[in-house]
Amino acid sequence: MGGSQRLTRLIGKSRAMDMILTGRMMDAQEAERAGLAARVIPADELFSTALEAAQQIAGYSKAITMTAKEMVRQAEQTSLQDGVLFERRSYYALYGSDDQIEGMQAFMENVRRYSGGEYRLYTGRDRETGFTHGK
Repeated sequence: MGGSQRLTRLIGKSRAMDMILTGRMMDAQEAERAGLAARVIPADELFSTALEAAQQIAGYSKAITMTAKEMVRQAEQTSLQDGVLFERRSYYALYGSDDQIEGMQAFMENVRRYSGGEYRLYTGRDRETGFTHGK
């Protein structure tokens, strides 16, 4: 239940009418263009792409990742004004955490740190090495 309501909110009235009244299905490219799919990945690259994304996300602070997911969920369910308020409160709640302090300090200093046999620009914490997304 609720598919017509959700679909209309996601892709607009015209597209929803077309799909619901005709029973037409979207292909992957159209779903991406409509904002229903984040990206289209060739089947032979799907696992490696998903693993790469999972590793990148896992390298971020758990508290900040969970908060970011909740902010996106709130954006779907609230007005812009309420969503901005929720985001502001979340930001303030995380401000001063160890992860925030370390990340901001490294960003401000544009620090290069040694990790795994190479120097990389520090932009966040990886659970294993302590470094991620470096150059």
